[in-house]
Amino acid sequence: MKYLIVGLGNIGSEYQGTRHNIGFRILDAFAEASNISFTTERYGDVGFGRVKNKQVVLLKPSTYMNLSGNAVRYWKTKENIELENILVLVDDIALPFGAIRLKARGSDAGHNGLKNIAQMLGTDAYPRLRFGIGDNYPRGCQIDYVLGQFTLDERQKLPVRVDTAVEAIRTFVLAGLQTAMCDYNNK
Repeated sequence: MKYLIVGLGNIGSEYQGTRHNIGFRILDAFAEASNISFTTERYGDVGFGRVKNKQVVLLKPSTYMNLSGNAVRYWKTKENIELENILVLVDDIALPFGAIRLKARGSDAGHNGLKNIAQMLGTDAYPRLRFGIGDNYPRGCQIDYVLGQFTLDERQKLPVRVDTAVEAIRTFVLAGLQTAMCDYNNK
């Protein structure tokens, strides 16, 4: 069985470490824990490896957030991966900082990366791991907040929360989405 794990983010040094790039950060941590390295391929940085007896394809799209669907569709098709074996890692302002929610499907909730993926795949029925970045910003400043850096307090807490997300991905691959949801939602 083969899995496509997609970390959403924006390429470029100006976006490195921003809240919106938490998908990249989690995927990098998963790759490191799984001894998988990335190479630059079509539509992004891609890594191939195994988690026990399962094949995984890791993808950090180079299409920028709003066109992530192009990369997801391409690698899904190229690697012949079933829709239910895709997991998209994404930031979520509706969740408190560090909260993790796995879902089998759902709306894009205003997230342009998820919206584009649903458009390119023709469905919103693909698994996703939402990582809470909180909503501590003044009205009208959402873009600056999402594209901003984590606070010092958040940066100190981030490694533990990222490790929990990595464990959730591993559980998704080895035991399935339902088990991962039971084990990690609200953890």
